[in-house]
Amino acid sequence: MKILAFESSCDESALALFDSARGLELERVSTQIALHAQYGGVVPELAAREHLTNFPLILRDVAPEILAAAATIDAVAVTRGPGLAGCLALGIALARTVALSLGKPLIAANHLRGHLFSPFIPLHESDPANFEKSCAALFPHLGLVVSGGNTLLVEVDENRRVKILAQTVDDAAGEAFDKGAKLLGMPYPGGALIEKQAKLARQHGKFSFPSGDAIKREPRFSFSGLKTSLRYKLEKISDGELATNLPEICADYQAAIVRQLAEKTAVQFEKKRYASLGLGGGVSNNNVLRAACREIADSKRVPLLLAHPKHTGDNAGIIAFAAWFDKQLPPPEFSKAISFAPALSIETP
Repeated sequence: MKILAFESSCDESALALFDSARGLELERVSTQIALHAQYGGVVPELAAREHLTNFPLILRDVAPEILAAAATIDAVAVTRGPGLAGCLALGIALARTVALSLGKPLIAANHLRGHLFSPFIPLHESDPANFEKSCAALFPHLGLVVSGGNTLLVEVDENRRVKILAQTVDDAAGEAFDKGAKLLGMPYPGGALIEKQAKLARQHGKFSFPSGDAIKREPRFSFSGLKTSLRYKLEKISDGELATNLPEICADYQAAIVRQLAEKTAVQFEKKRYASLGLGGGVSNNNVLRAACREIADSKRVPLLLAHPKHTGDNAGIIAFAAWFDKQLPPPEFSKAISFAPALSIETP
């Protein structure tokens, strides 16, 4: 099955072509990070406007490949949500137009399911012919999705039905990184900059930050208190002290975020036996988080599935893959009608 996919949930305009027999054959992403960095975060109106500029350029660039593959494309997929309403609307309109022009069914996929299933892409890529057989041994699967605006622990059963086990009640881990970086005077997006500074720390534990100990066993994440704790600490120190202790502050702040994520994940393994652990979303590029998840997986003697770095951010590759991999979506070959997956929840209705 071959799927052409579009992604426009936030500030990336993306296109991908996926063949279930071969893997991802074509991927393009146009990012707006430099534009939004001027404002310290994504400006929805600007993001939507930029999609109008970027998608025609991407389509012009890949037109020969798409036209050559047109006869073999089985469906067009698009991100329905969650995301910025104006950005999503533009992507859906474009995908609908392309689907109609090709005479193909349109599948609307859930963005968070894309991140949830993205760690399975490397497994498929390694051996497409035997993917289903290899995949069967990995369920039930526990997935940790940590993106800019979402933090979720999700169970996936052998029928690929999903169930949310824990999610954030305020800031997501990615927001905690970016907001913390802003308080520290770093440009947007600041998560990677905090990790970079943390590597320079000469000691750890010098600064105490809350890591959700009070809710350790509760089915929720909470990071807003962490950000507030950082603000209060910064109010009590001078600019000189901040400059001297910046690596240590970043290291301890990062450790508090990772500790909560890791502890919540470990608790789920105490409640149920899972056959694999997956990590996806933009924050999954954090090496400290990856190491923590590796430690959990090794201690439970289960494989750790990691998304490719290029598939951790917003991209159409994970949307194309999810549209094929997600058995909860109606098979496109059965109908020419548009079939939408839930936008606000990743759980099966």
